[in-house]
Amino acid sequence: MNPTDLFTSLPDMAVFARVVDAGNFSLAARQLGSTPSTVSRQIKRLEQVLGARLLERSTRHIRLTEAGAQVYRHCHDMLNAANGAVDAAGNVTARPRGRVRLSAPTAFAKTVLHPLVPDFLQRYPEVDVQLVFTDREADPLVDDLDLVIRLTERPPPGLAGRALGHVKWLLCASQAYLDRSGVPLRPADLVAHDCLYLGETTDDHRWRLRRGQAVETIAVTGRYIANHAGARLEAAQMGLGIANLPDFSANDALGEGSVVRVLPEWELDAGAYMGAIWVLYPPKRALPPKVRVLIDYLVERTQERHQAI
Repeated sequence: MNPTDLFTSLPDMAVFARVVDAGNFSLAARQLGSTPSTVSRQIKRLEQVLGARLLERSTRHIRLTEAGAQVYRHCHDMLNAANGAVDAAGNVTARPRGRVRLSAPTAFAKTVLHPLVPDFLQRYPEVDVQLVFTDREADPLVDDLDLVIRLTERPPPGLAGRALGHVKWLLCASQAYLDRSGVPLRPADLVAHDCLYLGETTDDHRWRLRRGQAVETIAVTGRYIANHAGARLEAAQMGLGIANLPDFSANDALGEGSVVRVLPEWELDAGAYMGAIWVLYPPKRALPPKVRVLIDYLVERTQERHQAI
């Protein structure tokens, strides 16, 4: 390929990498501000220049050919290098500015991140924040996000990250409810109580509790089921029963005394809803200043929150 053809094909190579990352032409077109037909023509043009078929197409899906898989790796590296060049230029000024888009699980975003935004905006008057509340497992490489917050034991392949802490689950109730209904002294006592749980799966009413080597699974019942931690907390504060809550939702209420711990010596196993929580991002050599300062701020403030509890 001569230099002229190479330079002409660079935009098509970038589009090809975006199509593969998005998984289909329509989503890639929306991300690029283009149309599916235009994106399709660019891919066909690149295939003609390279003399190889890169994608197997169906109505809704695409699949890389053997040649396409090899070409994609180089196109992806090319985009990373271009992003690195842009980031390096921005880092020269070392002045955070622009918009940062991050997503987080709904309850964590509302309870932990949302209250931190005003102070961040005051610290960095030229940085805007777009916080996306979603319980879908977002991917910064696909969803046009700078950062995602996710429960995971370690950053998944293809992403870098920094740990923000751990999420554990507690049982909580108002003192008025416990005065009225009695205080559970062991897990088996929960069967006699109104319990507030998620109801998202058929097993959500089975609470698994652990103390040292002892493990007990109790099938609880209750008159109110809600798949929002904030709603369960408010219901517990109103005396409707014993709620299972992530610690970040319950800690302020515990500090104020509007709820108290139930069976505090037992650890509640909430499965996929508990564990390490990370802020994740594409593994670039140099993050833009606007992204870097938000990551540092989130780590700083979440650690402060953890130490204060």
